Amino acid sequence: MNINEIRAAARRNAGHVRRTPLLTSPFLDQIAGRQVFIKPECLQHTGSFKYRGAHNAIASLDAASRQQGVIAFSSGNHAQGIALAARQNETPAVVIMPSDAPQLKIRNTRDLGAEVVLYDRASEDRDAIGAKIARERNLTLIKPFDNADVIAGQGTVGLEIANQVREAGIQDTEVLVPCGGGGLTAGVALALETDAPDLRVRPVEPAGFDDVVRSLDSGRIEKNAQLSGSVCDAILTQSPGELTFPIIKRLCDSGLAVADDDCLRAMAHAFTRLKLVIEPGGAVALAAALFHPSLITGDAVIVVVSGGNVDAPVFTNALNRFA
Repeated sequence: MNINEIRAAARRNAGHVRRTPLLTSPFLDQIAGRQVFIKPECLQHTGSFKYRGAHNAIASLDAASRQQGVIAFSSGNHAQGIALAARQNETPAVVIMPSDAPQLKIRNTRDLGAEVVLYDRASEDRDAIGAKIARERNLTLIKPFDNADVIAGQGTVGLEIANQVREAGIQDTEVLVPCGGGGLTAGVALALETDAPDLRVRPVEPAGFDDVVRSLDSGRIEKNAQLSGSVCDAILTQSPGELTFPIIKRLCDSGLAVADDDCLRAMAHAFTRLKLVIEPGGAVALAAALFHPSLITGDAVIVVVSGGNVDAPVFTNALNRFA
């Protein structure tokens, strides 16, 4: 993959994707001990960066494939992105979701017009389920991260960051990115490699589900022992992707892992100071910036907030405990 694919994705997504801002708060700067610039993809359509990759992937299909339909699997954010992009392109969509995904995400995916198939992530194989349905209905499978068109679409976040840091005069800074399978991390890193090479991308994951952090340390793809048990449901994956990891390995600095409680605290601070609603998985990078400043270098840090699709009880718990 290269920058030209990401720029082509930006052209396909023009008029559809929102250009999210860089936000700052002196209160968050004080906690972090440096200036924090937040890229709030929770303000993106469907509440997540995932819409970028989903729209680019569907828009890239030929007319016959779009008419036949697409299938995807997701805990919620890719699901909603696929559902909206499919509706906009008049494409039938089937989305396979874990039964323990937040009810808001399941409901939104259905409300956007997709057919939802639920599975037990602890005992069933979503890849096998998806492959069977795709084969039976002749649907195009759009994976949540190991898909070149999806990675290119997520890379448009990096194009925007590169333009915004030039406007703000920001240089030689780390960019912290929430990381599951690595589509967003890989896409941002590819975009910044060309457009802002002095920025250093670092993936951030939940503690105990830090397959990318460990993979970067070992130099080979590592797997998580389990796929549930963290409040950060949006970014729980077994391992980085076959397409994404080589990009991450080549372009990213070491990864970071943060505790669930740090994510909930970050959610509360973001709401209190910026009035942002963030889901736990979307808050991991902000949690690293606020509560692990010694692991970050430089006078400023750029933080990607990847999503805001959080169920009310989880959000209320974060505010009650930490606001």
